[in-house]
Amino acid sequence: MKTKRLRSDITREGLDRTPHRAFMRATGLDDEDIAKPMVGIVSMRGDLSPCNMTHAPQVEAARMGVASAGGTPREFSTISVSDGIGMNHEGMKFSLVSRELIADSIEAVVHGHAHDGLVAFGGCDKTLPGAMMGLVRCNVPGVFVYGGSALPGRFEGRDITVLDAYEAVGAAQTGKMTEEKVMMLERACKPTIGACAGQFTANTMAMVAEALGLTVPNSAMVPGVYSERLDIARRAGQIVMKLIENGGPLPRDIVTRKALENACALVAATGGSTNAALHIPAIANEAGIAFDVDDVAAVFARTPLIGDLRPGGKYVAKDVYDIGGVSVLIRELIRSGHIDGSCITVTGRTLAEEHGAAPAPDEKVVRRADQPILVDGGLAVLKGNLAPSGALLKVAGLAKRVHEGPARVFDGEDACAEAVSQRRYAEGDVLIIRYEGPAGGPGMREMLGVTALIYGQQMGEKVALLTDGRFSGATRGICVGHIAPEAAAGGTLALVRDGDRIRVDGDARTLELLVDDAELARRRAAWQPPAPNHKAGLLSKYAKTVGQADTGAVTHDGGAQWPEPAAPPLEPTRHSKKRKHHE
Repeated sequence: MKTKRLRSDITREGLDRTPHRAFMRATGLDDEDIAKPMVGIVSMRGDLSPCNMTHAPQVEAARMGVASAGGTPREFSTISVSDGIGMNHEGMKFSLVSRELIADSIEAVVHGHAHDGLVAFGGCDKTLPGAMMGLVRCNVPGVFVYGGSALPGRFEGRDITVLDAYEAVGAAQTGKMTEEKVMMLERACKPTIGACAGQFTANTMAMVAEALGLTVPNSAMVPGVYSERLDIARRAGQIVMKLIENGGPLPRDIVTRKALENACALVAATGGSTNAALHIPAIANEAGIAFDVDDVAAVFARTPLIGDLRPGGKYVAKDVYDIGGVSVLIRELIRSGHIDGSCITVTGRTLAEEHGAAPAPDEKVVRRADQPILVDGGLAVLKGNLAPSGALLKVAGLAKRVHEGPARVFDGEDACAEAVSQRRYAEGDVLIIRYEGPAGGPGMREMLGVTALIYGQQMGEKVALLTDGRFSGATRGICVGHIAPEAAAGGTLALVRDGDRIRVDGDARTLELLVDDAELARRRAAWQPPAPNHKAGLLSKYAKTVGQADTGAVTHDGGAQWPEPAAPPLEPTRHSKKRKHHE
């Protein structure tokens, strides 16, 4: 007698499921295939960006892993929006919303088809958190797999990344670099497929998956073009089948508050992307855990910076791989007490068990925790009257952490980008880009184009840039993003005027508009919210549902339990009798 039920039983067992089985047969499945656990394999394979072009062969390997362990792989795809190609124009407004679309589409397919398990691939800035959010939301046995980073390019005897291309534009505008050299660098900076090579958002979120325990251990830093990734993907398929057989641990068993704190610690220890402070609360929301920027800040403040990684440092993902992978960082942070090694992973083993045999830090790419680059992490959450609910500053690599100066206010990124390209700003200025928040943009655009221009013009730490939008993981300089509440919601940022003094203090973790309360009250009374930028379509819907940055810019309340599928008919059928695998 069958002792174990599967979610997918609801789609195939009983006389009234005859049409369902007919659809399955039309896809090429036979009786044996139909009887096995159905495992979804979702990816973004396609031609839209090099970041996700690593997926195709890895998906095939994951299919082999599922099939070899007794399952039936069911491949499907979801979208991606390339931040690199969407940057500096209206297309960037669709980047953050794509994270929600990815999670929503995974939910729709997994529940619509009653899949028993899931292998979820991600390859670029929003596809990684989107896939993890979908995995946790569905809460079926599952494994996340990163497609892998690109190899760094070489130019004039040094390693380079796409960030160098962005900054080269500003260098050409000031005459520091010729356009001919810019064209040469353009052709050299990304020599392979895969995500950007530095500790930008993609590699940061790959490390987050490791710290959460949602992925194949020590896989995050394996370059996307290495054949080792095929073995990782194959193993992911096998792990999912074991999870189905054992009944877990499920994603929400793995994503606990301690695991989320571990993820924040690894981000801080590597000087990772500020976007992680948006995505980690969003993943927590899917697990039904209240986890906001204050929780992120507490971990950031107590975690040392030990990874000397770009953009604030010298090294890239391949360098971490060469010294032993992300396990080196996790083992060291467990040893120093900054990561809880007792947290469980998809293998059923703890973080300590999986990473305990890793090599010690090499003292160049990764330092010992008691000899850090910075004692308080590479990221800081700032608060003050300009950001009552918080804002983010990457302090890794900053020579100067305090800046005070007059405001130059721009209502939108485009106006600021034009002023910067024409060099209509001065040393000491505090550039304000507002109405680019989650609802105000809508979409919370990244400002890498502007920040890279400023750096390329050799003004990187001579001015500050503040926004309720986002920054790329590649951004460097005195750049404060994710200001909450945003201007469109009536945040203090909406009240700033040209010439107002603003103080950014990365040491004290404060962000202050130096205008007295009475004057701010007068301005607030006169303020009117701007008309929405989009009145129809996807962005209009998004603006009506999205929350603020400090809680992850999420579009639903999170943590809702999907009801168990109704039990299939109990009478035996010719088809159900063949299901030896679970009898």
